[in-house]
Amino acid sequence: MKALIATGRADEPVALADLDEPVPQPDQALVRVAAFSVNRGETFKLENPQGWLPGKDIAGTVVRAAADGSGPSAGERVVAHLPGGGWAELAAATTADLVALPPYVPFTTAAALPLAGITALRLLRAAGSVTGRRVLITGASGGVGHYVVELAAAAGAEITAVSATPERGRRLRELGAAAVVPDAAAASGPFDVVLESVGGRSLPAALARLAPHGTLIWFGQASREPVTLDFFDFFAGPEGATLRHFHYADAPGPYGPDLATLVGLVASGRLHPEIGRVADWAGTARVLTDLRERRIVGNAVLTLENI
Repeated sequence: MKALIATGRADEPVALADLDEPVPQPDQALVRVAAFSVNRGETFKLENPQGWLPGKDIAGTVVRAAADGSGPSAGERVVAHLPGGGWAELAAATTADLVALPPYVPFTTAAALPLAGITALRLLRAAGSVTGRRVLITGASGGVGHYVVELAAAAGAEITAVSATPERGRRLRELGAAAVVPDAAAASGPFDVVLESVGGRSLPAALARLAPHGTLIWFGQASREPVTLDFFDFFAGPEGATLRHFHYADAPGPYGPDLATLVGLVASGRLHPEIGRVADWAGTARVLTDLRERRIVGNAVLTLENI
């Protein structure tokens, strides 16, 4: 089969290669991939792949059901989150980490859901109830940020979204943001919850706008810049604050239930994936470079010929 493999090169991070078809474990279905999404975090992982076969988010059709009888049957349309190996014509997906798709949810839409959507769901769970609370979300133009804004607004939060892309302000407001600002320093606090994904100078600026005994959840460092914090800065406002590190994969349990929630929300028109680019998978290397350099807003989805 054809599959994309990591090259270790910055100018062309992946290349097509001929690989053996995956051999599924008893609890895995074999999926013919119709579309997959690429995430900015994967561009970082490709810098030092160490044998990793790239590809976490896929949508496609089951061609061989799991041998243990779990999961969808052959011929069913599915979306799945994998540890790797998804940027290929065929992928083995653990049935606990995939769900069936309604016929009216396109593969391109479904492929944009797993990593970013699951991260947003679990991030908001970590934050606790946000109903009636003031929430600041940095990096709001990214794949995760859009989902967080829409989900938190639906839960009754008052959201200030940080986006350095002015034209995205209207869309973030449509998704429920009460205010959109160019950087954390421009946000008008105090906030009960801060969801921070940029790092560098953004985190201290966001922390300074946190209410006393508020919570800051640090879930990314898109700037690739380290953070410097001063103990005494907490006394200027966010005294007694909680600073929490977050990674979506730390939560116990499989991904299937969260994927089912996301698919249900999309199917009912209550969640709208932001897809900044759809392209043929032959152009994946270029899309990865554009995503890394912030030339794509939201998610990027690649399609295979069999879509």
